[in-house]
Amino acid sequence: MRIGLFATCLGDTLFPEAVKSTAVLLARLGHEVVFPPGQTCCGQMHVNTGYQREPVPLVRNFAAQFGDSSIDAVVMPSGSCAGSVRHQHEIVAERYGDAALRAGVATVKAKTYELSELLVDVLGVTDVGAYFPHRVTYHPTCHSLRMLRVGDKPLRLLRAVDGIDLVELGEADACCGFGGTFAVKNADTSTAMLQDKMRNITATGAEVCTAGDSSCLMHIGGGLSRIKAGTTTLHLAQILSSTRTSPHVLTEAAR
Repeated sequence: MRIGLFATCLGDTLFPEAVKSTAVLLARLGHEVVFPPGQTCCGQMHVNTGYQREPVPLVRNFAAQFGDSSIDAVVMPSGSCAGSVRHQHEIVAERYGDAALRAGVATVKAKTYELSELLVDVLGVTDVGAYFPHRVTYHPTCHSLRMLRVGDKPLRLLRAVDGIDLVELGEADACCGFGGTFAVKNADTSTAMLQDKMRNITATGAEVCTAGDSSCLMHIGGGLSRIKAGTTTLHLAQILSSTRTSPHVLTEAAR
């Protein structure tokens, strides 16, 4: 399968390893990964903040970059960006776009997936040959859980990882408190929600907290580092791309 990889803004600027790991994983599974060089922001942050007309050029560019019929599927290591492409782009196109944009959005929407969806639902795999001998807990992010409804797909992938000690996270479906600009506009509430999430994470004794969104991991990881919890954050793709011959090594600073 020829798969178009969307890096996302956070992946491009702050967490490139999550993007690289997605490409490495899919290539290891025998698929061709292509990276359209003209890709930009998907426009999620604009829509989430109430600016629905402004991201029209971004939505149009996304449809142009990934709408090529030679691309069988589009994947991104982000439930929130996948949710934006599958839900928000249609809203923007219907309200402020033209017929060509609406058609382009529909084409791309039909083949866009968050990583765990692509692996389980499209490629039909749960055991990707990963090796990660560490104690791990999983945080289901809001967009993946409530908008995309990925369910237990990430957990099914993690359970099949060789050597992993996967522990259940208490109150797992509770938001971590990030929510993009929510964390800035409602800092006190966001911090309180983060404290609840960190309490549940530290209670597991996990070395690693993983998730499918770098944004949530940035928020959680920042909090964990400030309280010196001894738990690091790592994107799901980085765990799944780790193998016995090329393992992901946790640094001492991250332990």
